[in-house]
This record gives sequence, structure tokens and C-alpha cells, in this order.
Amino acid sequence: MVNVKDPFLVPGSNDPIDIAHWVNRICTHRSEIEKQNLIDACNLAYEIHENQTRVSGDPYLAHVLTVADILADLGMDTDVLIAGILHEACDQNSLKRIQKRFGAPVRHLIEDTSKMHAIEEVSQDAFEQHWEDKQKERFRKMLLAMAEDVRVVLIKLADRLDKMRTLRYEEESAQHRIAQETLDLYAPLANRLGIWQIKWELEDLSLRYLEPTAYKKLAKLLDERRVDREDYIQGIMSDLTAALAEEGIEAEISGRPKHIYSIWNKMNRKQTNFDRIFDVLAVRVLVQSVTQCYTVLGIVHRKWQPIPHEFDDYIASPKHNNYQSLHTAVYGPENKVFEVQIRTQDMHRHAELGVAAHWRYKEGGNSAEDQRFNAKIAWLRQILQTRDDDTDSDDLIDRFKSEIYEDRVYVLSPKGKVVDLPKGATPLDFAYHIHTQLGHRCRGAKVSGRIVSLNYELQSGEQVEILTSNESRPSRDWLNPNLHYLQTSRARSKVRHWLTKQNSQQHIADGRHLLEKELARLNIHDISLDKLAQRMRFTSVDAFLAALGRGDLTVLQVARILQDLYFPAPDKIKPIVVREPSNQEHSSIQIRGVGGLLTQTAGCCKPIPYDPIIGYVTKMRGVVIHRQDCPNALRWQDEDNERLIEVEWGMSETEDSQLYPLDVQILAYDRKGLLHDVCQIAFNEKINILATNTLTNKKDDTVKMQFTVEVTGLDQLSRALAKIDNLTNVMEVKRVQIK
Repeated sequence: MVNVKDPFLVPGSNDPIDIAHWVNRICTHRSEIEKQNLIDACNLAYEIHENQTRVSGDPYLAHVLTVADILADLGMDTDVLIAGILHEACDQNSLKRIQKRFGAPVRHLIEDTSKMHAIEEVSQDAFEQHWEDKQKERFRKMLLAMAEDVRVVLIKLADRLDKMRTLRYEEESAQHRIAQETLDLYAPLANRLGIWQIKWELEDLSLRYLEPTAYKKLAKLLDERRVDREDYIQGIMSDLTAALAEEGIEAEISGRPKHIYSIWNKMNRKQTNFDRIFDVLAVRVLVQSVTQCYTVLGIVHRKWQPIPHEFDDYIASPKHNNYQSLHTAVYGPENKVFEVQIRTQDMHRHAELGVAAHWRYKEGGNSAEDQRFNAKIAWLRQILQTRDDDTDSDDLIDRFKSEIYEDRVYVLSPKGKVVDLPKGATPLDFAYHIHTQLGHRCRGAKVSGRIVSLNYELQSGEQVEILTSNESRPSRDWLNPNLHYLQTSRARSKVRHWLTKQNSQQHIADGRHLLEKELARLNIHDISLDKLAQRMRFTSVDAFLAALGRGDLTVLQVARILQDLYFPAPDKIKPIVVREPSNQEHSSIQIRGVGGLLTQTAGCCKPIPYDPIIGYVTKMRGVVIHRQDCPNALRWQDEDNERLIEVEWGMSETEDSQLYPLDVQILAYDRKGLLHDVCQIAFNEKINILATNTLTNKKDDTVKMQFTVEVTGLDQLSRALAKIDNLTNVMEVKRVQIK
């Protein structure tokens, strides 16, 4: 268990700050280099906060040193202590100085702590509106999810503890708000991280301002008999030690203090008075085995009379968090009631590491998500307990980053409400989560005050504002999986439902527009819509177009069918001619009536499987394959050239690895980073760029980009072109023939 000492500076005392004394106090096990770093950090903090004072009248330096002092009592490393000393130095000039003197890790700790301060400011108005328990729970999770380094949470807890110690100097309205916020957010965070002493102090200080009458009454009751109570517990421990020794049982026995908030909470929960709280007087017995636990229980019950219905066997029936212990209450000497907890050393270590007793039965919740969350926080508490054994602190931080909250993001509404979304969620997902009509009317979004695209991936801690129009009109592009507008099934369902309700003729028109746009982008002509609709299993072209317009189909699905129509699987191929063996083993082109000829695709039009093609017999290069709409092929057809022969696509044994070169043209308004964005899409889609050429028109600030790329088929090309078409400033993208 972590113990936090009394503050080294008494708030409001105006005592002079002896930096050298404080550094020596916490550096008993630190190197001279670390000691000097701490002195330098204190001097920098003094320079930054020289003219600042707290509401108590103390110099502001007292606050940052107290924060570092609390962190030192938690056993934190020197980087964290430096970050604690400088955690209020958030301006860019100070951060640059900090990084130059103490390194990037310290700067990152300070910046992340500053983010949590900003979120705290957002939460203030929300807490005044009395958040429901679910919202408070989401906010706690968001605070942990935001912190890439768990030590940031500890800095924030130390900062909050010192704030609570000086809360009496704040105005009464601020006292109540800060105390409620502490009780709802920060005490549970300390609990979940296993820092019990901070948790108890935060809870007691919160109760002092939220329920001052009850706090003073309980404090008086406890203080009146404190000496008597301590003497009484010491007598119980001596008697029990002797009784166990007679049975040959070695045990570790200690008194277990009960804090004011815990007593008050139990009195309210059980609707009873102070005299009926049995664990105000309590001892804990630690033994070596489960058998010894029950033996000690028998000794306790033989020695003192047990109280009916006050025995709990959490060894035979562990709690949901796997907490194990024996709890019993008995009448002791002078007929006073006290509690006894009995557990093994292993059980005690488990309770201190992770899923301890004070988690679930105090905070409630047994959902599958809560259980997954439990496992992650249990891991957090374990690494905190074992940090002294970790020789590689960088590895510890990496473990934190990889383990915690990899599947959820927690963002804020403009009013400070926390919204829990899946990882990868976008502003559109956020809008539909808030309200269906907000999603339907969404036309833009601001994230933390800046305009972002609707497919921007949200990060924990960001504040999201949705920009709307007066008209509800979701875009069919939102359902395009290539564009990543919607990640949640709920949002996609809402969009589909809206599209389904629209006029049938409008669906057909919209579907035709989408199809024509996609065919033009892919530079595909002379497509039989009847054949395409039949292949898509629709009874008519109108039914096919309406489904596309409603969003029941996507253009990517259509592209895959087009690919399959012109490039069928091997088991569907019917040989047109028997081809003679040749060195053309890997050709995927069949030539009517002629076998064994050398074939190659034309460089002018670069046909790929699905294109209508024609062959041109050359003297030296065999048969060169052109698209039928290639200007050269059209000219030869007009001339009735005898060298033209009919060819069609076939399938080779190595077709899966076949790559086809083609040309793509992009027209856009010029901007910085456009070429990088296009190349990034090609990289993500595993498309190889063979050549590129860009031409910028300075008069109208436009740019024409031409690429030669290699693709495996139509579906890959369709995905890439759709993503490029969605880039900022892009006016048009399509497959072309570069002359």
C-alpha cells in the first residue's frame, strides 16, 4: 500500500521555501545527476512562477513542489518529479527550454498533463448540470484513455490532492463544485490505480465540503475516542497473536483504519447509525495458506462471539473482481464490536495489485465492457506496484500505450458531455450517436475548434461540434466503405433507412448518376446495363439502379461484378481455341484462330482485363493488344486494316499475381501536400506508381497530375480512384489514355 506523507509545507503558513532542504529530503536514493536536475527544475519553476501566488497567499512554487513531493512519496522516477515541478509551464517558450534541458520525455509528460487540465475546464460546466453516473464513468475512462503515459494520471492526481488541501481558501460555490468533481472523478481514478491513501484523502476532503455537518460529527466521534480505540485494537492484536501462537500459526496482524468518508458511506448505504458500523474497529490477519485462513477464523469465533449475518466467505465465493478474503464481525472485550479480515499473503497481494475489494462493490457495474475494463485497470495497477522492479522504463510506457483503451475513443460534445464511440469513429458517427436528425443534417464538423473532414478519425479528449444545414439530406457517399465516413453500424443503418424512404424515381436517377460517374472515372464504355443488372441478380435495370441509388449496393460491389464479367475465375473459362505450346506461358490473352503467337499490351492505351480489346499484328513484336476505343485502333479500323484480329481476355495459371499498367489523370486546385496524399493512397492500396508528371497552371492555380500505375484489377482501381476523388481540392480523377 502506498502512503503519502503530510505536506512538507503547511498551506497558508507563508513559511519560506527551502529548496535545498526539500531536494535532500527526497533524494536519499537518487544519484547526484538526478539531484542536480531536480534543483535546476526548481530554479526554473521559481523563475516561471516568481510573481504568482495561490489563493492561500502562498507563493505558487509551494504548489508545484507539493505536487512533486506527493509523487516522490509514490516512488515515481525523477522525470515525473521534474514534470510535477514544471507541470504548469505550458507555453511554447517554456516547453522548448524544458526539452533542451531535461529532454523530450519530460516535455511530453507536461504537455499531456496540460491536455488533462483543459478537459477539466470543459467538465466544470457539465458537473454543475449534475451528470448522471454513466456520464461520470465515461469521463473517468476518457481521462485514462487520453493519457498515453500512466504517469500523467498520477501527476494529475497529485495536483488535485494539493488543490483539495487548500480548498478552504476558495469561494463556497467553488468548494462544492471542486469537491463533487473530485469525489466523482479523481477519487475513483485513484482507487482504480491502487493508490489507496490518495483515494481516502480525496474522499475525506470532498466530504468535508459536501457534507460539512456530517463530516464534523463523525470526526468528533472518532477523535473523542481515538486513543481509547487505538489502545483497544492493540489489546485485540496482542490477544489474537498469543492465541495463534498456541496453535503454531505464524501471522501478520495489523490494525485497519476506517476513514470518515468510508464510515459515512456505509451508514448511508445500510441506513444505520455510527454505533452499528462494525468495522470502525478492525484488524487484518495475513497467513500463508487457505487452510490457515479457516483455522484462524475458528480461533476468532471461539475466542469472541460472532455477530449473526456479519460473516462473508469471499474465498469460497470470490467477488466479481476475484477478490478473496474472510470477513467476520465479533463482540470483543467490553462487548464492543470489531471486524476481522483474514486472507493469505497471495490474496492480499492480489487485492493490492489489481481488482481489489473496494472496486466493484463500491462502484457497481457488471457488464461485459466493465469486465474488459477491469482487466485493463488490473494490469495498470500491477505495473504501478511492480515499477521498482522494471529496469526499462521505456518498455513500461510502451506496454501502457499498447494495452489501455485500444478499442474505444471518448470525445466531448460542445456542452461537455462525454460520448463513448468505437475506435476509428468519425464526426458523422458522433452526429448520429447524438441524434438521427443531427446526422441527417450534418454538413461539416469542428474538432477542438478547427474544421475537419467528415471522415476524420476522432481521438480521445477532443471536443466535437457538428455544423448543420436546414435540410436533411445524407449523402450516398457516406455508405462508400472506401471513403471511411461511417464506422458504426448504427449510423450506416440510419443513412440506409433515410435513403430507402426517398422517391423511387429519385433512387433510379441517383443510381444512374452514381454508375455513370464510376464508369467515367474508370473509363469504361459500351457496358450492357441489362447484362450487368442480370449479373447483380436484379429483374430489371431500374431495380438495379434504384438499389444503387438507395445505398443497398455500392459502386465497389458493381466494380467487382464488372471485373468478374470480363475476367472470370478459371473454373468458368471455356477455351475458345486449343493453343499450341509456346514460350508465352504466362499470357492472359487468347487469340481467335491463331496459337503460339507472342502478345503484348499497347503502351498507348494500356488495356487491362475487362476492357474491350483488339489485336494488331506487327512484324517484330507479335500481336499488340489495344483497347477498341484507342485512337490508333479506331484509325486502323477505318482503314479496314488486314492486320487487325479479334482477341479476348483469358486466364493464365499465374493470373493472381498479374499486374496491369494503366494511366490515371487528376485535375485539382493546387495545394501543399496534394501529391503526397495521392501517393499515400496508392501506397495504402498496394498500387505501384511507375511514372508521374505534374503540370501547374499558375493563372487559375490548378494542377494536372498524370500517373502510370500497376493494378491487379478493376476493384483495386475503383477503390483507389474513389479515395483520390474524395481528397480536398480534387475536381476530377479518371483513367485516361495519355498521348
